[in-house]
Amino acid sequence: QVHLVESGGGLVQAGGSLRLSCAASGRTFSSYAMGWFRQAPGKEREFVSAISWSGGTTYYADSVKGRFTISRDNAENTVYLQMNSLKPEDTAVYYCAFRYYCAGYGCYTTNEYDYWGQGTQVTVSS
Repeated sequence: QVHLVESGGGLVQAGGSLRLSCAASGRTFSSYAMGWFRQAPGKEREFVSAISWSGGTTYYADSVKGRFTISRDNAENTVYLQMNSLKPEDTAVYYCAFRYYCAGYGCYTTNEYDYWGQGTQVTVSS
């Protein structure tokens, strides 16, 4: 079992920044991918970003490329999502996710992760 706890959400004006964190605990003994997804009211959950175990491979949704940066600290079992130039359409609940032994774009960007956090609300006002 793996437990994920997100933090860092909040209310920010358009153009502002937030940094989300997700701490993993439990059976984190092997290499694993981490991802961020989001779900806005009335919409399906969508992929935002993902990162490989080494941090050498990252993926981003087109809607956040150039504005969001994903990173991780394996010593702390923590993944981060730096969100800059936020827009009102970024408003959503953001979820971090954990997946063992991921390889390839399809693996990282699908929502078939093994474990999910409880979510953190991000609200961007115009």
